[in-house]
Amino acid sequence: MNIAVIFAGGTGSRMNTKDRPKQFLLIHGKPIIVHTLEIFQYHKDIDGIVIACIEDWIPYMEEMKYRYRLDKVGMIVPGGKNGQMSIYNGLKAAEKVYGRKDNIVLIHDGVRPLIDEETISRNIEGVKSYGSAITCAKAKETIVMVDEGEDLRQVPNREQARLAKAPQSFFLDNILSVHEKALSEGFDNAIDSCTLMWKYGQKLHMVDGSYENIKITTPDDFYTFRAIYDARENNQLS
Repeated sequence: MNIAVIFAGGTGSRMNTKDRPKQFLLIHGKPIIVHTLEIFQYHKDIDGIVIACIEDWIPYMEEMKYRYRLDKVGMIVPGGKNGQMSIYNGLKAAEKVYGRKDNIVLIHDGVRPLIDEETISRNIEGVKSYGSAITCAKAKETIVMVDEGEDLRQVPNREQARLAKAPQSFFLDNILSVHEKALSEGFDNAIDSCTLMWKYGQKLHMVDGSYENIKITTPDDFYTFRAIYDARENNQLS
């Protein structure tokens, strides 16, 4: 089975929202997370969806599941104290609902609503062929590395530089085994699944994705998403 694990456990402090977390902000009357979920809901090769959500917002998420007919959602569970723990909770729920062996999981941010069908398909095929699939986009500008004093330390070749995005996809048994090892060693704050798997020596395979597949973290991101969404709706962008 191919399972999407959507994590939306953060409160979005950088978004400066008034009354709701960023994943529940509305674009044309629909929460951002629903825009995200619908891409997976309607993909022919996605068999199930698990959501790790802020616990107090689970009743609202259940309502959205019903309102938008998100019938592939098999379970909604509380998120954790950070991204790694929210993902872990989602993975454990996927194991409980769908089983652990031979299943593929696509781990995706609830606030990346510009994911497209082709990228999802590439992730599934990447895991089948290579055991992992990390969605990346080519760097459009020069990337520099700095030291603690903010002095420039390295300028990587831009042709070899990529921005890691999502989904980040694996066999469920493999990613869960790495999570369990990390937690047994007291490591529980990896910035994303790619970082965690790299730390534990896993070989990672890149798949191409769209640069527009942004994570909505700040107000600028919100406005960018709204502009791209509107342009696509008006058939101005493909």
